Amino acid sequence: MATSSDIHAGPLGESTQYRDGYDATHLHPMARAEGRTAVGLPEAMMFIGEDQWTAYEFSWLDHRGKPQVAQLNITVPADSPNVIESKSMKLYLNGFSQTQFVSEVALQKVLSKDLNAGFGADIALALQCVDQATDGTELAGLYLDQLDVDVDVYDYQPDFLTCSDNRPPDVQRFYSHVFRSLCPVTSQPDWASLVIECEGQAIDPVGLLRYLVSYRNHQAFHETTIERIYADIWQRCEPQRLKVYGRFLRRGGIDINPFRSSQVGPAPRIRIARQ
Repeated sequence: MATSSDIHAGPLGESTQYRDGYDATHLHPMARAEGRTAVGLPEAMMFIGEDQWTAYEFSWLDHRGKPQVAQLNITVPADSPNVIESKSMKLYLNGFSQTQFVSEVALQKVLSKDLNAGFGADIALALQCVDQATDGTELAGLYLDQLDVDVDVYDYQPDFLTCSDNRPPDVQRFYSHVFRSLCPVTSQPDWASLVIECEGQAIDPVGLLRYLVSYRNHQAFHETTIERIYADIWQRCEPQRLKVYGRFLRRGGIDINPFRSSQVGPAPRIRIARQ
Protein backbone atom coordinates (compact mmCIF):
# COMPACT_ATOMS: atom_id res chain seq x y z
CA MET A 1 0.00 0.00 0.00
CA ALA A 2 2.19 2.82 -1.25
CA THR A 3 1.07 6.32 -0.32
CA SER A 4 0.17 8.52 -3.26
CA SER A 5 -0.58 12.21 -3.43
CA ASP A 6 -2.27 11.81 -6.82
CA ILE A 7 -5.91 10.81 -6.55
CA HIS A 8 -5.86 9.75 -10.19
CA ALA A 9 -3.39 7.00 -9.25
CA GLY A 10 -6.21 5.34 -7.30
CA PRO A 11 -9.44 3.68 -8.46
CA LEU A 12 -11.70 6.74 -8.22
CA GLY A 13 -13.13 7.57 -11.62
CA GLU A 14 -11.69 4.45 -13.20
CA SER A 15 -13.64 1.49 -14.58
CA THR A 16 -13.59 -1.16 -11.86
CA GLN A 17 -14.15 -4.91 -11.82
CA TYR A 18 -15.60 -5.91 -8.45
CA ARG A 19 -14.07 -9.21 -7.37
CA ASP A 20 -14.77 -11.38 -4.37
CA GLY A 21 -11.80 -12.27 -2.21
CA TYR A 22 -9.71 -10.49 0.39
CA ASP A 23 -6.97 -8.27 -1.07
CA ALA A 24 -5.25 -5.64 1.07
CA THR A 25 -3.59 -4.09 -1.99
CA HIS A 26 -6.93 -2.49 -2.90
CA LEU A 27 -6.34 0.12 -0.18
CA HIS A 28 -5.00 3.40 -1.60
CA PRO A 29 -3.55 5.66 1.13
CA MET A 30 -2.93 9.34 0.45
CA ALA A 31 -0.84 11.72 2.56
CA ARG A 32 -3.15 13.84 4.74
CA ALA A 33 -0.70 16.79 4.82
CA GLU A 34 -0.55 17.02 1.03
CA GLY A 35 -4.32 17.14 0.83
CA ARG A 36 -4.44 19.95 3.37
CA THR A 37 -1.72 21.88 1.57
CA ALA A 38 -3.63 21.55 -1.69
CA VAL A 39 -6.58 23.47 -0.20
CA GLY A 40 -4.42 26.08 1.57
CA LEU A 41 -4.59 24.82 5.16
CA PRO A 42 -1.60 25.66 7.41
CA GLU A 43 0.79 22.86 8.34
CA ALA A 44 0.46 23.40 12.11
CA MET A 45 -3.21 23.43 13.04
CA MET A 46 -4.26 23.27 16.70
CA PHE A 47 -7.18 20.89 16.90
CA ILE A 48 -8.16 17.37 17.88
CA GLY A 49 -10.78 15.22 16.24
CA GLU A 50 -11.51 12.06 14.31
CA ASP A 51 -12.85 10.77 11.01
CA GLN A 52 -15.85 8.48 11.44
CA TRP A 53 -16.37 5.90 8.69
CA THR A 54 -19.53 3.78 8.59
CA ALA A 55 -19.63 0.78 6.27
CA TYR A 56 -23.25 -0.31 6.00
CA GLU A 57 -22.44 -3.03 3.44
CA PHE A 58 -19.94 -5.20 5.31
CA SER A 59 -20.16 -8.99 5.11
CA TRP A 60 -17.95 -12.05 5.47
CA LEU A 61 -18.19 -15.85 5.74
CA ASP A 62 -17.80 -17.67 9.05
CA HIS A 63 -15.76 -20.87 9.48
CA ARG A 64 -18.70 -22.92 8.12
CA GLY A 65 -19.20 -20.78 5.03
CA LYS A 66 -22.31 -19.06 6.40
CA PRO A 67 -22.59 -15.36 5.47
CA GLN A 68 -22.38 -12.84 8.29
CA VAL A 69 -23.34 -9.18 8.07
CA ALA A 70 -22.66 -6.21 10.31
CA GLN A 71 -22.33 -2.46 10.34
CA LEU A 72 -18.62 -1.69 10.46
CA ASN A 73 -17.65 1.52 12.25
CA ILE A 74 -14.11 2.82 11.72
CA THR A 75 -12.76 5.74 13.76
CA VAL A 76 -9.58 7.41 12.52
CA PRO A 77 -7.69 10.05 14.53
CA ALA A 78 -7.48 13.39 12.77
CA ASP A 79 -3.69 13.45 13.13
CA SER A 80 -3.14 10.20 11.21
CA PRO A 81 -0.51 10.74 8.50
CA ASN A 82 -2.73 9.26 5.79
CA VAL A 83 -6.29 9.11 4.60
CA ILE A 84 -7.62 6.30 2.39
CA GLU A 85 -9.36 7.01 -0.91
CA SER A 86 -13.00 6.03 -0.43
CA LYS A 87 -13.51 3.88 -3.52
CA SER A 88 -10.42 1.86 -2.66
CA MET A 89 -11.94 1.29 0.79
CA LYS A 90 -15.12 -0.01 -0.84
CA LEU A 91 -13.13 -2.39 -3.04
CA TYR A 92 -11.14 -3.60 -0.04
CA LEU A 93 -14.15 -4.19 2.22
CA ASN A 94 -16.17 -5.85 -0.53
CA GLY A 95 -13.44 -8.49 -0.82
CA PHE A 96 -14.36 -9.85 2.60
CA SER A 97 -17.86 -10.87 1.47
CA GLN A 98 -16.70 -14.23 0.07
CA THR A 99 -13.76 -14.76 2.44
CA GLN A 100 -13.92 -17.18 5.39
CA PHE A 101 -12.61 -16.39 8.87
CA VAL A 102 -12.31 -18.80 11.78
CA SER A 103 -13.74 -16.22 14.17
CA GLU A 104 -14.83 -12.61 14.47
CA VAL A 105 -11.65 -11.94 16.45
CA ALA A 106 -9.55 -13.17 13.51
CA LEU A 107 -11.54 -10.94 11.16
CA GLN A 108 -10.96 -7.86 13.31
CA LYS A 109 -7.23 -8.60 13.56
CA VAL A 110 -6.93 -8.55 9.76
CA LEU A 111 -8.97 -5.34 9.50
CA SER A 112 -6.93 -3.63 12.22
CA LYS A 113 -3.59 -4.63 10.71
CA ASP A 114 -4.47 -3.44 7.21
CA LEU A 115 -6.23 -0.23 8.21
CA ASN A 116 -3.62 0.75 10.81
CA ALA A 117 -0.99 0.39 8.09
CA GLY A 118 -3.06 2.30 5.55
CA PHE A 119 -3.90 5.24 7.80
CA GLY A 120 -0.50 5.10 9.49
CA ALA A 121 -2.11 5.25 12.94
CA ASP A 122 -4.04 3.16 15.44
CA ILE A 123 -7.69 3.19 14.37
CA ALA A 124 -10.73 1.91 16.29
CA LEU A 125 -13.05 -0.74 14.88
CA ALA A 126 -16.53 -1.81 15.95
CA LEU A 127 -18.85 -4.41 14.39
CA GLN A 128 -22.47 -3.64 15.19
CA CYS A 129 -25.13 -6.33 14.73
CA VAL A 130 -27.68 -4.89 12.32
CA ASP A 131 -30.52 -6.58 14.26
CA GLN A 132 -29.59 -4.80 17.49
CA ALA A 133 -29.50 -1.23 16.22
CA THR A 134 -31.74 1.14 18.13
CA ASP A 135 -32.79 3.35 15.23
CA GLY A 136 -35.32 2.54 12.54
CA THR A 137 -38.06 -0.07 12.27
CA GLU A 138 -37.55 -3.50 13.83
CA LEU A 139 -38.52 -6.35 11.55
CA ALA A 140 -40.88 -9.06 12.81
CA GLY A 141 -40.85 -12.80 12.29
CA LEU A 142 -38.29 -15.60 12.34
CA TYR A 143 -34.76 -14.20 12.01
CA LEU A 144 -33.29 -16.58 9.44
CA ASP A 145 -29.70 -15.46 9.95
CA GLN A 146 -29.61 -17.09 13.41
CA LEU A 147 -30.28 -20.58 12.04
CA ASP A 148 -27.51 -23.16 12.54
CA VAL A 149 -26.72 -24.23 8.98
CA ASP A 150 -23.78 -25.10 6.73
CA VAL A 151 -23.68 -23.19 3.43
CA ASP A 152 -21.59 -23.94 0.34
CA VAL A 153 -23.76 -22.82 -2.62
CA TYR A 154 -23.72 -19.15 -3.66
CA ASP A 155 -25.30 -19.44 -7.11
CA TYR A 156 -29.07 -19.28 -7.67
CA GLN A 157 -30.68 -22.55 -6.59
CA PRO A 158 -34.52 -22.59 -6.31
CA ASP A 159 -34.51 -26.29 -5.39
CA PHE A 160 -33.53 -25.29 -1.85
CA LEU A 161 -37.13 -24.08 -1.35
CA THR A 162 -39.17 -26.87 0.22
CA CYS A 163 -42.69 -26.77 1.67
CA SER A 164 -44.90 -29.17 3.59
CA ASP A 165 -48.67 -29.63 3.40
CA ASN A 166 -48.75 -31.84 6.53
CA ARG A 167 -49.98 -29.04 8.78
CA PRO A 168 -52.97 -26.69 8.67
CA PRO A 169 -52.49 -23.41 6.75
CA ASP A 170 -50.64 -20.93 8.88
CA VAL A 171 -49.05 -17.49 8.59
CA GLN A 172 -45.25 -17.49 8.54
CA ARG A 173 -43.07 -14.41 8.69
CA PHE A 174 -39.35 -14.43 7.98
CA TYR A 175 -36.62 -11.82 7.66
CA SER A 176 -32.93 -11.79 6.79
CA HIS A 177 -30.15 -9.22 6.66
CA VAL A 178 -27.52 -11.26 4.78
CA PHE A 179 -29.05 -10.99 1.30
CA ARG A 180 -26.76 -10.01 -1.56
CA SER A 181 -27.19 -10.04 -5.33
CA LEU A 182 -25.14 -8.41 -8.10
CA CYS A 183 -25.90 -5.56 -10.47
CA PRO A 184 -26.29 -7.01 -13.98
CA VAL A 185 -24.50 -4.03 -15.55
CA THR A 186 -21.53 -3.41 -13.25
CA SER A 187 -21.44 -6.61 -11.16
CA GLN A 188 -21.35 -4.41 -8.05
CA PRO A 189 -22.95 -5.98 -4.96
CA ASP A 190 -26.48 -5.00 -3.96
CA TRP A 191 -27.23 -5.56 -0.27
CA ALA A 192 -30.68 -5.88 1.27
CA SER A 193 -32.79 -6.93 4.20
CA LEU A 194 -35.69 -9.12 3.07
CA VAL A 195 -39.11 -9.65 4.62
CA ILE A 196 -41.31 -12.57 3.56
CA GLU A 197 -44.86 -13.21 4.78
CA CYS A 198 -46.67 -16.31 3.60
CA GLU A 199 -49.94 -18.07 4.47
CA GLY A 200 -50.41 -21.68 3.47
CA GLN A 201 -47.99 -24.61 3.37
CA ALA A 202 -45.13 -24.42 5.84
CA ILE A 203 -41.84 -23.26 4.31
CA ASP A 204 -38.70 -24.94 5.62
CA PRO A 205 -36.70 -22.05 7.20
CA VAL A 206 -33.28 -23.68 6.64
CA GLY A 207 -34.07 -24.26 2.97
CA LEU A 208 -35.35 -20.70 2.66
CA LEU A 209 -32.13 -19.26 4.10
CA ARG A 210 -29.97 -21.40 1.80
CA TYR A 211 -32.17 -20.30 -1.14
CA LEU A 212 -31.73 -16.61 -0.31
CA VAL A 213 -27.96 -17.05 0.12
CA SER A 214 -27.85 -18.67 -3.34
CA TYR A 215 -28.52 -15.22 -4.83
CA ARG A 216 -25.10 -14.06 -3.64
CA ASN A 217 -23.58 -14.28 -7.14
CA HIS A 218 -26.86 -13.82 -9.05
CA GLN A 219 -27.02 -10.82 -11.41
CA ALA A 220 -30.37 -9.00 -11.60
CA PHE A 221 -31.97 -5.64 -10.86
CA HIS A 222 -33.62 -5.06 -7.49
CA GLU A 223 -37.13 -5.25 -8.91
CA THR A 224 -36.69 -8.49 -10.83
CA THR A 225 -34.80 -10.08 -7.95
CA ILE A 226 -37.77 -9.62 -5.62
CA GLU A 227 -40.14 -10.78 -8.33
CA ARG A 228 -38.04 -13.93 -8.86
CA ILE A 229 -38.19 -14.74 -5.14
CA TYR A 230 -41.94 -14.12 -5.11
CA ALA A 231 -42.49 -16.33 -8.16
CA ASP A 232 -40.37 -19.20 -6.79
CA ILE A 233 -42.26 -19.30 -3.50
CA TRP A 234 -45.61 -18.94 -5.27
CA GLN A 235 -44.91 -21.73 -7.74
CA ARG A 236 -43.32 -24.17 -5.30
CA CYS A 237 -45.51 -23.66 -2.22
CA GLU A 238 -48.81 -22.43 -3.72
CA PRO A 239 -49.60 -20.14 -0.77
CA GLN A 240 -52.97 -18.58 -0.13
CA ARG A 241 -51.28 -15.21 0.15
CA LEU A 242 -47.72 -13.96 -0.12
CA LYS A 243 -45.74 -10.78 0.44
CA VAL A 244 -42.06 -10.22 -0.38
CA TYR A 245 -40.39 -6.95 0.53
CA GLY A 246 -36.78 -6.00 -0.26
CA ARG A 247 -35.17 -3.17 1.66
CA PHE A 248 -32.02 -2.52 -0.40
CA LEU A 249 -29.17 -0.39 0.89
CA ARG A 250 -28.25 2.84 -0.79
CA ARG A 251 -25.82 3.00 -3.67
CA GLY A 252 -24.97 6.43 -4.99
CA GLY A 253 -27.38 7.96 -2.45
CA ILE A 254 -30.44 6.09 -3.79
CA ASP A 255 -32.17 2.99 -2.48
CA ILE A 256 -34.83 0.95 -4.32
CA ASN A 257 -37.23 -1.09 -2.18
CA PRO A 258 -39.53 -3.39 -4.20
CA PHE A 259 -42.65 -4.82 -2.57
CA ARG A 260 -44.71 -7.60 -4.18
CA SER A 261 -47.96 -8.96 -2.74
CA SER A 262 -50.74 -11.31 -3.75
CA GLN A 263 -53.36 -9.00 -2.21
CA VAL A 264 -54.51 -5.52 -3.11
CA GLY A 265 -53.54 -2.95 -0.52
CA PRO A 266 -51.00 -0.24 0.30
CA ALA A 267 -47.35 -1.22 0.43
CA PRO A 268 -45.62 -0.76 3.79
CA ARG A 269 -43.36 2.25 4.10
CA ILE A 270 -40.61 1.60 6.62
CA ARG A 271 -36.95 2.34 7.09
CA ILE A 272 -34.73 -0.08 8.92
CA ALA A 273 -31.72 0.90 11.00
CA ARG A 274 -29.07 -0.21 8.50
CA GLN A 275 -30.52 2.06 5.83
